[in-house]
Amino acid sequence: MAKTIATILGVVFLVIGLLGLFPNSIVGDGAYFHTDFWHNLVHLVTGLVFLLVVSRSPGKSASTLTILGIIYLLVITTIGFSVGEGNILGFIAVNSHDNWLHLVLGFGAFIAGLSTKGSSSQMM
Repeated sequence: MAKTIATILGVVFLVIGLLGLFPNSIVGDGAYFHTDFWHNLVHLVTGLVFLLVVSRSPGKSASTLTILGIIYLLVITTIGFSVGEGNILGFIAVNSHDNWLHLVLGFGAFIAGLSTKGSSSQMM
């Protein structure tokens, strides 16, 4: 189950990262979820991390979900809410919609990682 969740999240992060590079009303500069090049790059790297773990070390899918969930909760969400509307570290654009989404994603990945420990090597 962890492998499946990590695969889905990997694909979603890649799609969102790519979508943010092109003008649209959902993700991007001035969109509902305000992102910039660096924010989109974070999405692309996160998606690649999930997919690399799934393809090379599927047994570590649950741990990866847990670790990235913690990073999203403790780092990205905390900094995002402290910034509010603006830039994380001075160059990663966020808005309140992003911050709430990061909270939900972080919590979801963390819980998924913990609840699927031991099932990460099952086939999809």
